[in-house]
Amino acid sequence: MKKLIFLAGLAMAAIASAQVLNVEAPVQLNAPAGDVKVAGISADGSTLLLTTSSNVGLRRYDMATGEMTTLSEAAGAGYRAQISADGKTVTFREKSVGKDKMMRTELKQSVIGQRKAKVLVRPTRDMRLISVSQTLEAVRPTATIENRQLVVTIGGVSTVISPCGQDKSYIWPSISPDGQRVLFYVSGKGAYVSDLAGKNVVYLGHDLRAPQWYNNEVVIGMNDRDNGEVIVSSEIIAVNMQGTRQVLTNGINAMYPYAANGAIVCSGFQGETYLIKVTKD
Repeated sequence: MKKLIFLAGLAMAAIASAQVLNVEAPVQLNAPAGDVKVAGISADGSTLLLTTSSNVGLRRYDMATGEMTTLSEAAGAGYRAQISADGKTVTFREKSVGKDKMMRTELKQSVIGQRKAKVLVRPTRDMRLISVSQTLEAVRPTATIENRQLVVTIGGVSTVISPCGQDKSYIWPSISPDGQRVLFYVSGKGAYVSDLAGKNVVYLGHDLRAPQWYNNEVVIGMNDRDNGEVIVSSEIIAVNMQGTRQVLTNGINAMYPYAANGAIVCSGFQGETYLIKVTKD
């Protein structure tokens, strides 16, 4: 049985007010609002990806100039879109239904200066092919979900690791910046981190949905609450590997955080886009 390392004291109120990151107050960006959700940020912090709440369409937003470029208007384009470190290259998915009424996914890549997106993978039902081909850094391990299980691919070899057991459903997987660990969420349980073999599991808490790596030691996510029908409140949380947690968005409702280059971006309930600057890790 794989050993689970449960972080002590996660429920203590004192921990919730501890400091994980030195941050400035959230600032609303002059980006389009409405049915808008942040879908990614380039590593240099220069470019955002924006989609809708249902991941329909994808747009590139230049943080410096406010210029907006439409990359796709297709269903699924905002789901796990990836952007290069300099913001110039974006890979994204497009969903479509064939004559057989079966859903398929196509993988495309858009490069600044090129009018038409390049097709990387033609419409297919093989999601492993899509997921592995999508990574912008082919030498890095990748983490994907197949049949609700957590799969890690290293050097072209894919292995189901599912650290919490294959009777669970896994979502929101990602590999740490140093390529040594995998972050994932188990439905009904919470966010976890393990090594690439699915061992040395660390539980980060149930209140860390849509988790993302800030760096190799800190994970950010959203603590959203609903009334059984709609989300009524949500805040962005930062948690380190020792279990210290911090609320980053006191006073505003925010969801779906992404981090890069000393900055965290997230989405508000009305489609606002917020920037949280980190002054010191």
